[in-house]
Amino acid sequence: MERVILHSDLNSFYASVEMLYQPKLREIPMAVGGDPEQRHGIILAKNEAAKKFRVATGEPLWQAKQKCPDLTILPPHFSRYLYFSKLVREIYLEYTDQVEPFGIDECWLDVTGSTCIYGNGIQIAEQIRKRIWNELGVTVSIGVSNNKITSKLGSDYKKPNAITEITLENYKQIVYPLPVSSLLYVGPATSRKLCERGIHTIGQLAQTDQRLLTRWFGKMGGLLSVFSNGLDRSPVAKFDECAAVKSIGNSTTTCRDMENDEDIRMIFTVLAESVAARVREQGLKGETLCIFVRDNTLHSFTRQQKLPYPCCLAQDMVKVAMELFRKYYDWTAPVRSIGLSIGDFVYENAPVQMDLYGSYQSAVQQEKLAQTVDILRRRFGNSCIQRAVVLLDRELTHVQPGQEFTMHLKQS
Repeated sequence: MERVILHSDLNSFYASVEMLYQPKLREIPMAVGGDPEQRHGIILAKNEAAKKFRVATGEPLWQAKQKCPDLTILPPHFSRYLYFSKLVREIYLEYTDQVEPFGIDECWLDVTGSTCIYGNGIQIAEQIRKRIWNELGVTVSIGVSNNKITSKLGSDYKKPNAITEITLENYKQIVYPLPVSSLLYVGPATSRKLCERGIHTIGQLAQTDQRLLTRWFGKMGGLLSVFSNGLDRSPVAKFDECAAVKSIGNSTTTCRDMENDEDIRMIFTVLAESVAARVREQGLKGETLCIFVRDNTLHSFTRQQKLPYPCCLAQDMVKVAMELFRKYYDWTAPVRSIGLSIGDFVYENAPVQMDLYGSYQSAVQQEKLAQTVDILRRRFGNSCIQRAVVLLDRELTHVQPGQEFTMHLKQS
């Protein structure tokens, strides 16, 4: 029996949720982003009115404002988005237990076993689409196919509030003309390399010899060949409440350029306090730390490192972040902005293999102390307890721990 796989993508999710709380925003250009007064932030989501001005997700706020001077920018409210995401998944789970989150606003559903109850894939998708709109007030685009890769192409194909079925019969007609960047796991670097070799569309990629792709991209080349030909057989995982969050991070563009390691340490400390508090709040520990650095010439890079054991403490994050920064940055120019995130999560009570010379008891005490500080900050404000290093330059460390954070969600 051929599989029936849906990919459901909530349209302009953050902006849609905000418009539920403030309906008047539906009539004006609006986006969810950072703080333009503090010289930082990007567009996270935008409504249909803003799209008419070609405001793009991921672009800097100042650039969006140039396109649309009357653009209203709201700060993100992640607790709201998580709440609505949970409600949407409760709807999905009425149709199947094979619900695999791919971010806070996207999920794959394997409804093969449900077709004898609820109808074919299109009928199930239509039921889900109507329920999400009638019960929650947000729209969704759904792709219907026989595998995960192609169903995601379907949900991206027509937006908003649409259903697209991609079958063996119409696959080449719909998919082949799409740019290679539309294919899952083809990021900017891979897309650029393919275009340099004259491969601009998914159809051209599908018709390229797999051995040649493997020579160019190694093991990934074989996957690109399989995916572009619509032959993905990867299963849809069983639902996992923790699967939605890939990483939690924070970043900032400072009020002045950072000029030495001490400046960097101060900002990493502020960011790590925010990130660590959010990780503990979610009941998680992370195993991989990532830093982002952009200098004042706008050159940027990211680096990541596996941690020796799962972490939820700010001081451990800062230590690894500074090691990465010193290893990969040579101070050819002052630094304009930095970011820090942690991912590869496990539950906080998951068994941990400690190193031979580590003090498990000390680690437990440090976590309890951090949890106590979290309680005090929630009650008396984030500034009631601060690390001494952030007091060295109050102008530079204006970002208050816990006030800003970013939920980095399953790769999109």
